[in-house]
Formats: sequence, structure tokens, C-alpha cells
Amino acid sequence: MWPDTAKSHQLSPPVSQYGAGISACSVVDGEYKSFTLQNVPGFTLWLLGCNHFRGAAVNYSTLLLEDGPGLLYVGAREAIYKLDTSNISDTSISLSLEWAASAEQKRQCLSKGKNNQTECYNHVRFLDRYNDTHMYTCGTHAFRPRCAYIDVARFTFVRFEEGKEKCPYDPTKGYTGFIIDGEMYSASQYEFRNIPDIRRNFPFPNLRTDNSPTSWLLDFVGSALLRESINSSIGDDDKLYFFFTERNTEPTAYSSQTKVARVARVCKGDIGGQRSLQRKWTSFLKARLVCAIPDYELYFNVFTFLRFTSHHSHFILFLTARRNVKMSAVCQYSFRDVQTAFDGPYMELQDTKWREYTGTVPEPRPGSCITDQHRALLINSSRDLPDNVLNFTQRHALMSRQIQPVGGRPVLLQRSADYTKIAVKQVVGLDGRVYDMLFIGTDEGWLHRAVKISDRVHIIEELQLFEEKQPINNMVISQKQNRIYVSAASGVVQVPLSSCERYTSCYDCVFARDPFCGWDGRACAEIAAYANRSSLIQDVQMGSRGCTNITSDGFVMHRTRAVMAGDDMLLQCEIRSNLATPHWTLNGQVMLGYGVDFGYRTGTDGLLIIGAQNQQSGHYRCYAVENGVWVPVRSYMVRVQPVPPPASHLSGSPTALPETMYISLVAVLGGLCLVLTVVLLYVSFCARNSPSARKYSQQALSITTATERKRSSHFELKTISSHCNGRTEGRSRAMSRDGEFLQIIPADIQTTPSKEPPPAPPLPMPPPLPASEYANGLSATLPSVLRKMNGNSYVLLRQTDSEMTSPLYHSFTEELNRILEKRKHTQLDIQPDESSV
Repeated sequence: MWPDTAKSHQLSPPVSQYGAGISACSVVDGEYKSFTLQNVPGFTLWLLGCNHFRGAAVNYSTLLLEDGPGLLYVGAREAIYKLDTSNISDTSISLSLEWAASAEQKRQCLSKGKNNQTECYNHVRFLDRYNDTHMYTCGTHAFRPRCAYIDVARFTFVRFEEGKEKCPYDPTKGYTGFIIDGEMYSASQYEFRNIPDIRRNFPFPNLRTDNSPTSWLLDFVGSALLRESINSSIGDDDKLYFFFTERNTEPTAYSSQTKVARVARVCKGDIGGQRSLQRKWTSFLKARLVCAIPDYELYFNVFTFLRFTSHHSHFILFLTARRNVKMSAVCQYSFRDVQTAFDGPYMELQDTKWREYTGTVPEPRPGSCITDQHRALLINSSRDLPDNVLNFTQRHALMSRQIQPVGGRPVLLQRSADYTKIAVKQVVGLDGRVYDMLFIGTDEGWLHRAVKISDRVHIIEELQLFEEKQPINNMVISQKQNRIYVSAASGVVQVPLSSCERYTSCYDCVFARDPFCGWDGRACAEIAAYANRSSLIQDVQMGSRGCTNITSDGFVMHRTRAVMAGDDMLLQCEIRSNLATPHWTLNGQVMLGYGVDFGYRTGTDGLLIIGAQNQQSGHYRCYAVENGVWVPVRSYMVRVQPVPPPASHLSGSPTALPETMYISLVAVLGGLCLVLTVVLLYVSFCARNSPSARKYSQQALSITTATERKRSSHFELKTISSHCNGRTEGRSRAMSRDGEFLQIIPADIQTTPSKEPPPAPPLPMPPPLPASEYANGLSATLPSVLRKMNGNSYVLLRQTDSEMTSPLYHSFTEELNRILEKRKHTQLDIQPDESSV
């Protein structure tokens, strides 16, 4: 079974939904707020606590959060900002530090053929704390990287230095790095002609990855330190882990798989070899991470750690498939499995193919960190390692055992979405369980807020953070402020980790399955605000228990609708939860079946009654069914009115006038035909008496006949079919046959002007609606009684509503057109796939 995800679509304006829904932060009157669209026309504004920062710069890509003092440092293009985490919109206390490349450096960048709109700037790629008084930062500096020290107290630069070994030239290249214990580690493709590698930049001795026989590294996505020396019984060393994508070189189950995900490990205490691998990593090993679904193996886009404080830590990785498919997945791995892979067999390159090495492994084990076992052999550092061990490590850096995800599959799979960033926070629910909250950014500026329940992920809601589509660059979570800070090209947004007040009922609150929220009997509130939580209701595991079952529709909207017999009617029912399905009842009986034979069609937006009959009058109720719970949404009282008898007087009939006009027109044309026949006979008679006249008349007759034949092919009398309400097409067919006599009239014959202009030709029948255009949540094709007029507009005859003066009234055309406009990017799916957005 695939992960429990929501199927959602961006609407205009954005919609807030319960269960799994859509919301948005938008600027309103200078404040950052969220739009919420209710079932009734109009909008309600809810203050979500969203704050926005946008300085003079663009491309806000680097975030450094210092939760203690409440500061957020933001690296952008040619600027660094210092913001207050309580309110990043407060410009009175924010500081900025400009750091632009010189005009001369930009000219040199342009002379190298680089883009002066994007590349020939100083993009801040690295920003971290160096010590108690200073920060360290690096930027691309118009394709000539520079680094600098920043005085934290004064927020000024104090020293600049060369950065080409610490920062990539290209602002789009994958890059990761951090400073730990005064040591800087980074991984990237530094110079644009170099192979990417992992480096220790300072202090001395500097280390880098040994040159590989093949260009294996492609793109780094993340790195982290795991403290394994603390309370170690074997005197183990701390280890650094780097996550990246590389070209596939070993056999794979998917022949077209060209890229794979890797994790590499180096020891923090590694200082290189004495003779072999001088100033190179002696402990570098790498292993393959597998995150596969049928027909696809995914590779890295970005990653984050979930827990990394013990030997049994877990981390979550985010991977993306890009083989002509827009798809993302989240896989979770255990460090115990990672250690098992690095302790397993090695791979060896034999005749240009990688195979598992089955020979003798030297001692001490190649690629391992210095432990008490090494010290017992008088090997106190990597420089004391034997050359045979170093040579083996150099040729056998790839491990044979692949690392499978926890559970053997992704915990989340999302189609039609490219994930760009992820952040994780652990929350304790009312049931005492620890839940992993996932905050996932997309390439279009959306934030998916989700919770991991057992072995699957439930998406609680989707937040549209930016008006324009843009990838989310970075995210950090403030434990102190209970906020998440999200950066993109246009700015930084401060969003609360939860917004319980948006859920307006017990079912809204419980269906959301949000570990932050609980129902207190009157409102949905954060459980952290309650010292006594015994009265709160929450059900993260099932999302259905605790609320009183609703069986009546006393709290829903009631409407009265009337329709003429034989016509169609749409009863709208907007289901706010993407995980709920609509169910209808008529006079208390569940409506089963689907299609014309049953007289109605159901969809995600409403119930379409087809060719209404008297027995279809009654009380209709729409329910949102989720997790086995029926929640009433709308109620309709429908009356089917009989068709009034047609008028008996011919002049009063709406079809009498057109038929009279057609008969008159045929009579006039018949007279013209008679005159033309006489003229032709006269010409023929004259031709018999005069040879020259006979020759001329024959040519004229030939030309006239040819012209008439050619032009008559463009004349065709068409009429509008009148089978809209069950009428026959006999009249239409008769008129088409009569129209054959009209085709003999040339277009350029000059006749005596009539006092009245001739009637306009009837409009042709509109083409049938293709299935691809029909995406309004109803059926695959519309009934014949509907008429497509312009684009997605439809008309239906003789539909009335007793509430036409009510602001809730919408004609069938308006309702259906609004649904089509809202769903125009949605593919029809009667049974929505919960694994897709």
C-alpha cells in the first residue's frame, strides 16, 4: 500500500482545507495572512502569524539560525542579513551587510562567457559560526570565490581571503559544508574544470578526496557529523557523512539507471598518509543508498537528519526521480544499516566492471577509523597506517552491500512534485507517542506539512508561501519560537509550525491528525498550551475517533431548487478535505449507481441530475465521508415541475415565424429559378439562329455552369438541432434536404435590393465536448442536453431556482463554469490516488 498522502491542487485563490488541505500566506494590508475560502461565496481572513522579509537583494539561499539569542542570519546575492526570529518583518532591528563583487571582477566574469544576469554576482554559499566572536562566510564572487570573517557584535567584515578551495565558482553547483570544533569541511565541485570532492579546508593539514579513475562525483546535497567517540568502549573516532549523487558504474536492476544515491564516510581524526595518500583521506568509503519504486530507482535531491545523537540514529533522505517523470519520495534509513554496509565486503573494478572483492583483506581493516585495536598495534594516527592498507583503500573505496530504507520502501511518494528541502521536528501526541513532523518544500514554493504515522506519511496540509512559483531554497526550525523559516529567491517567510485555530469543528480538528492540535470542546487549540490535557480530543493514529457522530443536517446549508421536467440540474457539494469522498442520499436512501441509466451522475463537486423526472423530487443530502465517518455538508429540497403545454395559436408559436420565413424564401428562390430557366431557353433559341451567337452562348453557359457548380459547393443550409429536450430531429433533417435547392444561387448575382435584409444563416452545431476538456469532477462526457457555447461555458434551458434573489444563487452556467475554471488543471479521477498531490 502506498503512503497516505493527499491529492491537492492549487486553486485561485488558495483554499484552506481540513484533513489534508491547501492554504496560503499572502500580503494583506501590510501583514502576512492566510486566505481561507469557505463553502459560501466570499473569503475569510485568518491571521496565521506569517511574517515576511524581503530586502534589496534576491536569491535568499543560506540560513543560519541561532535559537539562543533569537537571531537568524540570511545569506543572499551580494548581501547578508541579521534578523530577529520573533518577527523577521521588523526592519527596525534588522541589519544588512552588503558584499558585492567589484565592477572589474564582474567584467572579467562576463569575458569568461558567464551570464551577467545570474552568474556574475557574489552569491553567498556558506555561512557558519567560526567561534564565539566571529562568523565565517564564502561567496562565488563573480566566478572568483572569496571568503571573509564577520565580527558578530558589530556585524562588519574584518578580513577577506581566497575562497577557491572552499566555495564553488558556480552558484548553481551542489554544495555542503560546516564548521565543527574550529575545523571547516566542505564538499562541492570547486573549480568549474575540477572533479567534485570532499575537503577539510582548515586547520592544517588540508585534506581532499583521492582522484578516482572515473569522474564519479556529481552533486552534493548534505553533510553531518555523528559523534561516535562519546562513551565509546573501543576508543572510536567521530565520523563525517556526506550525501551525494554520482554516475552509476556498477550493475543495477534498472538498465536505464544512470545516477545513484551515495553516502560517503570519513573519519574526523584523519590526517592523511605518510607516503601513500599524502594530504588525502585515508578513511574515505562510500556505499549505495537504495530508494526504489516499481520501474524507478531514485537519486538524491536533498536530505536531512531526523535523529543523530546515538548509534541507533535515524535520518530521512529525500530523493527525486528525474527520468522523464516528475516524482519525489522520502526514504528513511538507519545508521545501524549504514555501519553494516561499511563493515561489509568491498567492490573491485575488474575489466571495466565492478564486482564484489573476494580476496584477502589486509589488517587493520582499510577505511576504518583509529581505535584501541589500532593503538595496540602502535598505529596512533592515519600516518602510521601501512602502505598496503592505504593502497587497498585507494582501490576499494566502494562497498558492495547496498543500504535499503527502513521498511524496504519509501515512507512518502509524491507524483507531480519536485521536493527541494526538508526539515523534521519531533512532537509528543496526546497518546504519548513521539511523532516525526515533516516540513517539505517544493520547486513551486509550496510547503507540505506532514506527520509520519507508523510506516507511512500523512500530509496534513499544503501551504502556498509565495505568490510566484519558485523553488524553496532552505528551511530551518526554531524550537524556541515554534516557527519554521523558509527562504526562496524572492524572500524569507516565517510560518508557525501549526495553525490549530483554522479548524472550526471537532471533525476538522480530529481529521487533520495534527499532533500539535486537540479539540477542547469549543475550539481546536495547541495541546502545548494546556497543563491538563485530559479533556482534549486527538486521534493521530486513526483520525476518526472522539467526536460525536453527526447524523442530522441541522448545521449545514439548506437550499430549495426547482427544475423543469426533462432538464438537468447540478447540486453543488464542495468537499473541503482532499481525503474525503462525497456521498448522496435521496429522502434518506443512499444513492447508488452511476450514469444515465440511473438518472444522475456524481462527482467530486456535486450531483448532476439528468433529464429530471417527477420521481426525482425530494430531499437531497450531501455527506463528506472520511475514515468511515459521515459528515453532512449540503442539503437541497428539489422540485421537478411539469413542462407547460405548447400554445395552440400558430402566430404565437416560437417556431411559426422561422418556418414561414423558410417557406417564403423557398418560394422566392423557386421564382428566381423559373426566371433563370426562361433566360437560358431564350439564349438557347438565339444560339440556334446565329453561329457566332451560338458559340458565344455556349462559352457563357459553360462558364456560368462551372461557376455555379463551384460556388454552390460553398452553400449549405444548416439548422440548430432541436433534440435538446427530447425532441426529434425530423424538422432539422427536412430543412437540410430543402437546402439543396438553395445551392444553385451564385454569390455575386445582382438582384433588386430587398427592403428587409435576408435572415442570417443559422449557427452550426457546436462540436461535442472532448473528454480531455472535461475535468470538473463529474463524468467523462456530458449529457446531450448541455450546450457548449464559448470555451468552458455551458447553457441549460428552463432551469429555475426559488432563491434567485439570494446571494447564494448561481445559475447552472455559472456553477459549472466556476467548477471548470477551478479544476482546469485537474485530470478526472473518480477514485483519487492518495499517493498523489
